[in-house]
Amino acid sequence: MDLKSGYPWWIVRNGLPSQFAPLAADGTCDVAVIGAGITGSLVARELAGAGMDVVVLDRRDAGWGSTAASTALIQYEIDTELAELSRRLGEADAVRMYRACVAAVDEFASIAGSVPRCGITRAQSLYLASRRWHAGRLRREAELRRRHGIEVETLEADAVDARFGIDAPLGLLSAVGASVDPYAFTRSQLAALARSGVRVHDRTTVVDHEPHARGLDLRTDRGHRLRCRHVIVACGYESQAWIPQRVAANRSSYALVTEPLRSMPAWLARTMIWESARPYLYVRATRDHRLVIGGEDDRIDIPLRRDARVPGKAATLLRRLARWLPDLELEPGFAWAGTFAETADGLPFFGPHPALDRRILFAMAYGGNGIVYSVIGAGLLRATIERRRHPLRRLLSFDRIG
Repeated sequence: MDLKSGYPWWIVRNGLPSQFAPLAADGTCDVAVIGAGITGSLVARELAGAGMDVVVLDRRDAGWGSTAASTALIQYEIDTELAELSRRLGEADAVRMYRACVAAVDEFASIAGSVPRCGITRAQSLYLASRRWHAGRLRREAELRRRHGIEVETLEADAVDARFGIDAPLGLLSAVGASVDPYAFTRSQLAALARSGVRVHDRTTVVDHEPHARGLDLRTDRGHRLRCRHVIVACGYESQAWIPQRVAANRSSYALVTEPLRSMPAWLARTMIWESARPYLYVRATRDHRLVIGGEDDRIDIPLRRDARVPGKAATLLRRLARWLPDLELEPGFAWAGTFAETADGLPFFGPHPALDRRILFAMAYGGNGIVYSVIGAGLLRATIERRRHPLRRLLSFDRIG
């Protein structure tokens, strides 16, 4: 599966800062993580920290799939607003999920703080009403969050204009957020894990698996076998090939990064902006004063057609951002597109699938908040392997789709 079009800025900026050799011999481990993207790296870190012998495998270069195409906005807010999620799941479960995301933002920032050159930056999130008739909905959304102890500031149109110079009917301002270079984080995190004893092998394709009394055997394209007690499938949107049902729809999302701005407002350097329309436009700054702009999602899942749309989508993203920030002089640098998966409720899937061996666990961090979901899922999967309860196990399991 071709997961991205063009070369995302993160690859251009970082190149291949570290190398991981393909698996070259048979072996054993406690847990094999299939997928060396940002989700796989966070899961491997959690399990290795618990004393498990972990091997990470990926058929591409580590971090080269959807991780490299991510724009990496780290927010507690998910694509499904709390009020809508409450209608779907019940208020108690929806609030539990939102609170978990708040905690996960702080946890990820702490993890990334120890990873060199990953560009972690704490930021606030400004959620704008795209239409005048969205304002009432966003006011109620803010009230619901505050009622459950989630801090958010409601800004009327004049306050949005005064503080940010943006013409919008209403805005919700949240202090909990961050941004990161996802490719640099993943490569550096995996390199650190490798130094601590985790075996990381990219350019290694798992072609078959066979269960046995004490776990599973994985067979690679080079004919080697890896015997493990558990397997965690964390290969992004390709993970759906492992299960006998479709749990998410693939979409394409488009992004560009500008050349460095001559002058960037101080507030913009520490504020992520997104909107209430679906699909939504979003923007955030990098440490070298560029803007990463994303959105214009569509249902195209054919790489050649997606490739052809990148220039036009990039031009549209620039025009749309100019409506928010007309005084900025923006020069496009790099544009790209990538695949993402969208679930019906906006939530991910973590854990075993009822139709498969219970020792095969999934880390499907699907949705617009995949990095935060991965932090949550890493702890959930560890609890599953250790046979401990986790407060989100039922909520994020395959059971919710029947």
